[in-house]
Amino acid sequence: MTHATTEALNQARADVWLWAARMYKTRSLAKQAIDGGKVEVNGAGCKPAKVLHVGDSIRLTRGEERLELQVLALCERRGPASAAQLLYRETDASRAAREQAREQRRLSGAGLNRPPTRPNKQERRELRRLKDSS
Repeated sequence: MTHATTEALNQARADVWLWAARMYKTRSLAKQAIDGGKVEVNGAGCKPAKVLHVGDSIRLTRGEERLELQVLALCERRGPASAAQLLYRETDASRAAREQAREQRRLSGAGLNRPPTRPNKQERRELRRLKDSS
């Protein structure tokens, strides 16, 4: 079994790197995402044991977020978030698309006219009658 030392790594497993870069909270979640087809390396699907190299491009989906990353460094140990941010660089197109999607979600939820309180018993009955008559 090899352990990561102070020398620079030239390759790392995809699931371990995603966990170390704090893309997923656990290595198990990273493996599930890869198995579910939510992670692509260099434009192709990958397996959890896929070897990553510096310079590889990764496209991943987390919930509604879609990220495109460039691998800058490799690591097999999870460290602080400040160290994890040094492992990758998000592309400008990805960052702009994420901001646009976030703004779109914010704007679409702003136009909802929600009632100030929950319906009381009489209002619930009225709603039920309206739904049943439709």
